[in-house]
Amino acid sequence: MARVNNWQIDRDMSYWYAEKRPKKQFAAIFDINKCIACQTCTIACKTTWTSGRGQEYMLWNNVESKPFGFYPIAWDVHALELLGAGDWKDGVYQGRTLFEAAREGERVLGWRPAADDYANPNLGEDDALDAEALIDKGLELLVPQAVWFFYLARICNHCTYPACLAACPRGAIYKRPEDGIVLADQKKCRGYRECVKACPYKKVFFNADAGVSQKCIGCYPLIEQNEQPRCFQNCIGKIRNQGFLSRPEDAREDNPLDYLVHIRKLALPLLPQLGLEPNVYYVPPIHAPKTFLHQMFGPGVEHALATYKAAAEDPVLVALLSLFGCTPKTIHRFKVIGDQVAGYDEKGGEIVRVPVKEPVWVRAPMKGDVPRLNVT
Repeated sequence: MARVNNWQIDRDMSYWYAEKRPKKQFAAIFDINKCIACQTCTIACKTTWTSGRGQEYMLWNNVESKPFGFYPIAWDVHALELLGAGDWKDGVYQGRTLFEAAREGERVLGWRPAADDYANPNLGEDDALDAEALIDKGLELLVPQAVWFFYLARICNHCTYPACLAACPRGAIYKRPEDGIVLADQKKCRGYRECVKACPYKKVFFNADAGVSQKCIGCYPLIEQNEQPRCFQNCIGKIRNQGFLSRPEDAREDNPLDYLVHIRKLALPLLPQLGLEPNVYYVPPIHAPKTFLHQMFGPGVEHALATYKAAAEDPVLVALLSLFGCTPKTIHRFKVIGDQVAGYDEKGGEIVRVPVKEPVWVRAPMKGDVPRLNVT
């Protein structure tokens, strides 16, 4: 095994291939605090990519209610139980990754879901933590609230060190050198399902009709046209922003993803302790217990929560968050201009400009001598 650097766990680790990062890395940020679980993103992905035979159960994009929702069932619980406890010390992960903890004769510590695990995509939807037990004991209003849940939107993380790629005996899964999107070559695939077993996020699916594995492709035909994926463009809550992420040492302040991930450290990876260096990042929810969020997003949770709660006093942060969902185009650079924020493409051309605060217009109560009501 090679030794590679994983900046999310702040140390070198073992991986089956030498470190070779793409020219630019496809990445995304989801603001959990704005997700309403309307599932518009899920339907957009489903109708675009997985309407064929053998794909009936596939949800390349899905939205889960945490802590009791998951698709397939208990994907995160199984991953964490397999890996076992691992401490963080000063931002450095002290435990083993899924590659370092693999059993003899295997490349990745993983598990393969049963068919029934995919039967309930809305399992646990809107279920709150210990609600019945707390009500029986007499519930009172607490801050933070004792009864909670939040929505977690998920796609393939297009990891820097994909477990699916490491486990494939056919070399059918590869990472595009131009943008880091992880794809499965179905001509090479023989349906061994080692990728399904290896991916801890369970975002690789087996098509029993075609006999091959299939997965989220990051809507790469749109990416090549400088457009964001379908699930991003159709997001009603404007929680998503897709772009390209630099290494921490190469972070640029005018790159939206670099600014939120590396500079302000507001957006965090999902289960970084697994060791895959996932490239989908989350602004953690402000109302959930920190212990749970620490387990899901790593040791940067408290800083991220404090930064988000103080965002109203930070004009640059407010401006950048206002750009989410304002254009179907991929924003490579941004700039705050007075009370507006502008987004630019890779060549520096302006593609969108929006007000940092939405203007409010109130009609005069009188029009001449006639009173009128401010109703629509």
